[in-house]
Amino acid sequence: MRGAVIHAPGDIRFENLEDPKILKPTDAIIRTAVTCVCGSDLWPYRGAEPTDAAHPMGHEYVGFVEEVGSEVTAVKPGQFVVGSFATSDNTCANCRHGYQSNCLNREFMSTCQADYVRIPNAQGTLVATDGIPDEKFWPGLLAVSDVMGTGWWAADAAEVKPGTTAVVVGDGAVGLCAVIAAKELGAERIIAMSRHEPRQKLAREFGATDIVAERGEEGVARIKELTGGIGADSVLECVGTQQSTSQALHSTRPGGNVGFVGVPHEVAVDGQELFFSHVGLRGGPAPVRRYLPDLIDRVLTRRIDPGKVFDLTLPLEQVAEGYKAMDERRAIKTLLTP
Repeated sequence: MRGAVIHAPGDIRFENLEDPKILKPTDAIIRTAVTCVCGSDLWPYRGAEPTDAAHPMGHEYVGFVEEVGSEVTAVKPGQFVVGSFATSDNTCANCRHGYQSNCLNREFMSTCQADYVRIPNAQGTLVATDGIPDEKFWPGLLAVSDVMGTGWWAADAAEVKPGTTAVVVGDGAVGLCAVIAAKELGAERIIAMSRHEPRQKLAREFGATDIVAERGEEGVARIKELTGGIGADSVLECVGTQQSTSQALHSTRPGGNVGFVGVPHEVAVDGQELFFSHVGLRGGPAPVRRYLPDLIDRVLTRRIDPGKVFDLTLPLEQVAEGYKAMDERRAIKTLLTP
């Protein structure tokens, strides 16, 4: 088969790879319907995460089941399935508490920008749709496998409730999906922090009521101005830098909550400052599996359309250009078609 391999920062190649095989009775093999490049893939692409050796890339996927291990009964060959970037048995104590992304048998997906993918823990990870969805739904279902599920987790962790004010820090695909989530959970006012016009437009389409272009201390001051000097009830941090984290914490009112889902890079939180702020802080890898049935239904019933975050579609063989376009902010998110 063929797939994307990173060799060094900025060096993505489309290469011939070994076909995946069933290694454990809990595995499944899927044929990729569509896959994509994630904002978090840009960390190693930019050199912010080390690449010690060449390795495959990609952790978002939807596709058709080709083969299943002997212990997999939840899905069968021929079915269209959606999964999560973090696999889970969906039966351990952490899974039962709703934190499937911290499953005791968790494995993170890392080979999905390819024609075929092995899915560990397939029994608990994969959710089959009712029949094969029309191709127009594939981008939205692909978004559910990570960025929409992660945006939903940001809103859930920040305890967005009906009638409240939510701020979204970050205008990438996760941040834009977090706007969708905040609206679906009933936020009355949704403030998207973005300085890029196409992303501002999409944020408004998804439900943002206000746009704040300022960043850092100026951004915090603008949020305070918009919230009567107090801060927002819920802030959804969808970037993972020191500036975005600080901006999120300082934009939250006492008693409010921050949901942080951007993978942190060189982020430090001052314990004294957090202690006296009365701000709640929860985040981590999104438990996408918890939300899959609900989000799949919302996509297929046209209640939400997170697939709109894909503003560039390329054949899988042009995956390197997909990375480059996102790195240069010429694209929000690249959809790849095998």
